[in-house]
Formats: sequence, C-alpha cells, structure tokens
Amino acid sequence: MSLKAKIEAIVYAAEMPVTLEQILQLVKESAPEEAASDGTAFKLQVRAAIEELIADHYSPDHGIEIRQVAGGYRMSTKPEHHDVVRAFAKSLKPPVRLSLPALETLAVIAYKQPITVPEISEIRGVDSSGVIGTLLDRKLITTSGRKAVIGRPILYKTTKEFLLRFGLKDVNELPSMEEFEKLVAESFQSDLLPAQAEPPQNGSTRTPELSDATDQQAETVNQTASNENDPAA
Repeated sequence: MSLKAKIEAIVYAAEMPVTLEQILQLVKESAPEEAASDGTAFKLQVRAAIEELIADHYSPDHGIEIRQVAGGYRMSTKPEHHDVVRAFAKSLKPPVRLSLPALETLAVIAYKQPITVPEISEIRGVDSSGVIGTLLDRKLITTSGRKAVIGRPILYKTTKEFLLRFGLKDVNELPSMEEFEKLVAESFQSDLLPAQAEPPQNGSTRTPELSDATDQQAETVNQTASNENDPAA
C-alpha cells in the first residue's frame, strides 16, 4: 500500500481531526524501516503526501475534501453538496439501540435460526418471549413457519433489515460466537452510541455511519441469567 493511500485511509477513518504527528506515528508503525532511515526526510514525505491528497480531492470530480481543522486533518463533504447530504442524512433511519436481553435473544436467533421461543429461552436460561415483540417491531426478525412438533410453535429467523443494520452480506458472514462476544464487550466498554449525522453550519459534514450498540454492561450471549423475566426492551 502506498504512503498516500495509508494516509487517506487514516483521515477517512478518524472521527476527530487527525494531526500530522498522529499520522506520522501511525505510518511509522506500518513502515518502521522507511521511517528510521531519515526521520526528517520521512516527515517531509508524509507532509507532501497529505498536500497531494488535499489537491487530489480539490478536483470537482470529488464530492469530499480534506481540510485542516483544529490543528489536524479531516475528511468532509464539500459545501456545495450541503443540500443533498442534508437530505440524505434526514432520510436515514435512527440507530437501533437494543437492551441486553434483546441483543442476546437476537444473537441466539441469528446463530440458531430458524428457532422457536422455547428453544431460545432454554439456551438463555430465562423466558425470552418478552423481547420477541420488540425485535419483530424493529423488523430485525420475522416468522419462518411452524416447527413440526406438538403445539407447532412459531419459528423465527433474521431479516434483510438485520443484515442491513449489521453490515452483513448474508448470515454466513456472522463472526464466530467468541468474536461476537468480544465485539459486544468492546461496544459496551467504549459506550459508543452513534447519533444521526447533522451537517455543521459551514456546510460540510462527515458521512454518517450506523452501528448497533446497547446501553448496558457487557455479558456473553450464552450466559445463564436470573430466573426473572426479561425487562422490557
């Protein structure tokens, strides 16, 4: 990967303006030999790459630009595209915020689908019927017929909306259970609850991102809960 491509990826991923020093440190870690040969020359090389990126995105063929903001660099949409970006941001659905019981139930359905409520409750160790309605209302799950057993309980599976919300091509892209638990734990610890993007007054805005996080302390999906019913999601 070229130096310019690395810097572009860093600036794009940064939520806050990223400084020259931060960029230098990050690219040094990915190319220690090149950086160690001549520190001053490498710094000039990085600065030149940043200037090239700014010039590249200045072209009218690009809808975004790299600007110096608060002592750092940030990627934003160009002011002339303010109206269309605002309209797009307003059209977005608000982020899904699930309670821990709802998230656990959704995870069980995703990994075990199609599955019935009694089977979900057996896996979780607690009655899960209370959150099924919430997941149905948010169109994250849907019915999938009835199981051919006594009582013919309803089967549930995830929906296209579930794939859209979690950025998956299909359910085969679901991480392993261990990876899933780690991701959930990290999301709880960082307390990341994204807000719908609102364009700044100067007319530029970051591209809005959607993610799904909950407001409660992390627990594993298969953890045995208390014998009380789930709280309302």
